[in-house]
Amino acid sequence: MTKLALYVELKARSGKEDDVAEFLKSAQSLVAAEPETIVWFAVRFDRNTFAIFDAFDNDAGRQAHLNGKVAAALMARADELFETPPQIKMPEVLADRLPG
Repeated sequence: MTKLALYVELKARSGKEDDVAEFLKSAQSLVAAEPETIVWFAVRFDRNTFAIFDAFDNDAGRQAHLNGKVAAALMARADELFETPPQIKMPEVLADRLPG
């Protein structure tokens, strides 16, 4: 069972909404190379509000993701793409239902 997660809400700068969407879509291939990232979602709530949600079986997986290529690319482009710095929240997973 997944035990830990990350939730990052992202507010795109005006005029950068499409760039944020494309960045998040392109991150999927990087996450695919992270075996300890059990689930990963990049979502859009409205024109400029996006989020990333991912979950892990243990803290080692979560830390590997936080120190991985997606996080590095996100932080490298944060000033360009987002109104405010990404706020990373680290929730505990209380229950899940995953395939398999």
